[in-house]
Amino acid sequence: MRWSFLLTFFIHTLASAADVTVIKAALEAAIKAGQTPGAVLWMARGGEETHWAQGHRSLVPVKQVMTEDTIFDAASLTKVVATTPSVLLLIEQGKIELDAPVQRYLSGYSHAAVTVKHLLTHTSGLPSGIPKDEANPDWVGYDEGIKRALACAPDPAPGTLFRYSDVNFILLGEIVHRVSGQTLDAFAKANVFDVLKMKSTGYKPSKALLPRIAPTERDAEGNMLRGAVHDPTSRRMGGVAGHAGLFTTASDLARYAKAIMRGEVDGIRLLKPETLKLMTSVQTPSTLTEKRGLGWDIDTRYSRPRGTAFALGSFGHTGWTGTAMWMDPASDSFYILLTTRLHPDGKGNVRDLYEETGTLVARALNVRPFVPTVLNGIDVLKRDGFFQLKGLRLGLITNHTGIDSERNATIDILAKAPGVKLVRLFSPEHGIRGELDQEKIDDTKDARTGLPVVSLYSEKKRAPDAADLAGLDALVFDIQDIGCRFYTYIATLKNGLEAAAKAKVKFIVLDRINPIRGDRVEGPVMLDKPVFTAIHMIPLRHGMTAGELARMFNAEARLGASLQVIRTEGWKRDQWMDASGLPWQNPSPNMRNLNAATLYPGIGLLEYAISVGRGTDTPFEVIGAPFIDDRLLAHELNQMHLPGIRFQPVQFTPTASVFAKQACGGVRLLITDRDALPSVALGLAIGHTLHRLYAKDFDLTKFNTLLNHSPSIEMLKAGKPWSEINALWQQQAQMFEQRRNPFLDGAVGP
Repeated sequence: MRWSFLLTFFIHTLASAADVTVIKAALEAAIKAGQTPGAVLWMARGGEETHWAQGHRSLVPVKQVMTEDTIFDAASLTKVVATTPSVLLLIEQGKIELDAPVQRYLSGYSHAAVTVKHLLTHTSGLPSGIPKDEANPDWVGYDEGIKRALACAPDPAPGTLFRYSDVNFILLGEIVHRVSGQTLDAFAKANVFDVLKMKSTGYKPSKALLPRIAPTERDAEGNMLRGAVHDPTSRRMGGVAGHAGLFTTASDLARYAKAIMRGEVDGIRLLKPETLKLMTSVQTPSTLTEKRGLGWDIDTRYSRPRGTAFALGSFGHTGWTGTAMWMDPASDSFYILLTTRLHPDGKGNVRDLYEETGTLVARALNVRPFVPTVLNGIDVLKRDGFFQLKGLRLGLITNHTGIDSERNATIDILAKAPGVKLVRLFSPEHGIRGELDQEKIDDTKDARTGLPVVSLYSEKKRAPDAADLAGLDALVFDIQDIGCRFYTYIATLKNGLEAAAKAKVKFIVLDRINPIRGDRVEGPVMLDKPVFTAIHMIPLRHGMTAGELARMFNAEARLGASLQVIRTEGWKRDQWMDASGLPWQNPSPNMRNLNAATLYPGIGLLEYAISVGRGTDTPFEVIGAPFIDDRLLAHELNQMHLPGIRFQPVQFTPTASVFAKQACGGVRLLITDRDALPSVALGLAIGHTLHRLYAKDFDLTKFNTLLNHSPSIEMLKAGKPWSEINALWQQQAQMFEQRRNPFLDGAVGP
């Protein structure tokens, strides 16, 4: 192919020649169409890179060939390359607080509801730019620009709307100035650019650099802007502002991208890992559809550089002058596209080119839609060729939730596993296929394998007996728990472990993640008495996996079982199940989604006293009773301002369970921020409110059925605030966290 413009490039082995040719052709088409005179593209994956320059740096007054060391007016990339890291460095130093009001750092700012985080996420409600002033249209000066930014008022209220705003970052730049005592350009140079050895990056480039700078367009006086910032507001303010003014090169931005995406470049770290995680993960309210990190764009109408192949969770930014960068941690890849689209007449447009380039680069880097899937114990067992079970005659405690990441049943997997003999199945509450919601379940036979199924939820049996375990070498457990004490699968786990210990049969747990996170512990630990729904002294929300609980049960109950746990791999304790890549399988007939599981440790406490939505389409997401005034209850609960939850009045008639076929008033529970939601405290707060409003109808004895903690009931009867009760619960939970630590993955061997 013949190129109409000179092309220079440097290519490692990263992308194939054919893929690179396709990208060059797309850039060439944009150049021919007048969208931009030229471009520099830099793409990388892992330790390999491909980069080149294409077209022209300038067309007037003279033509200059584009080179890789061309310096570009970065425009709004300033926000994420200069201002955001400067603010975050000051946060790490303890000089700025993310959730602090802006007026703490900017005296004279009168809007107390606007926080630093609102500015960083463009959720402040401030206007997109400094409003035009017909009386003084030619204002100039940095201080005058700050004065005008400070005068801007939020509309609507902060946190309720995403509006991309230069004012946000003008104010952030001034916060850096006042807090650090240095102008933004000086602080960013000393603490960001010099640290990362970004040698051609900075504000107000020197005259010596002018030959390398790509010009933009003519100003109002007809002067071609070259080395002077294009953004009119930044130019009025002297060329240094938090929203625009930075000049940089593709190679410098590549160093910055590595430092942000990988945590370091050439051994140099800029920010702490926890800061980088905060910076590049969603920080906008869950009520907004637009997703932004701190500074970075994740998923909004501005996310064109992501193209169609980079995954959600990747992030980047664009600049008005035709600059873009996008990073994908999942594939350890990034690209930078710098164009001169405003040269020479301001009419170029590269918005479509952003999306096309993102798609083509992802293809060249061999980035495909990728699901980072956590491995449960059965997946690890399969991967390892079942060597842990070779030569053993097995019994298997499982149900329909015992599946691998591809939804193959553990029953079928082990029945066909080489060198493994599956002899007998054991089923918990709801049966071997999870279809039964009844008080007792009889023994049966598995239709697919023909194996006998011993019910561990029959009228007389909740644990295997000696006859059930006769002839077995090991008893395997593979059931998905949901992280709540009164969900009975963990009782089956403990009973099976105890039976195996008595029979001298090895007990093997194919572990599974805790779907509602493994770092949250809530509720009372002490029990009135051990029962099937409270088999061990653990909190209502215990934050443990089945394998970790098995270790705890074995040690604390001194069972003496020969226990082995096939651990999960890739799961982090702060992950919800929907971040794991694993498929959801209803653990029981009424546990139909992760929202229900999230609410269950608290809402489940209510289910003997009122309807919790069994017999409706949304169990555990609605509650009610015939005696409840739905509007009154919703009002009372919303007035409590519980974090992460709102309440909507609702009327419904459940077809099953408590108050079946009776019209009920109640509330629908709307999760607004599950990370902030204390689910157990939610159940307590609702129970307290129902007792206050309907003392004659709401039976506290029934409320205690699953709570199993009479001292709390007595405090409710005495009129103690629910927050006081919850504080006592959390004291117990904190002590439990220390108690559980030795049994968590990473603390002990298998």
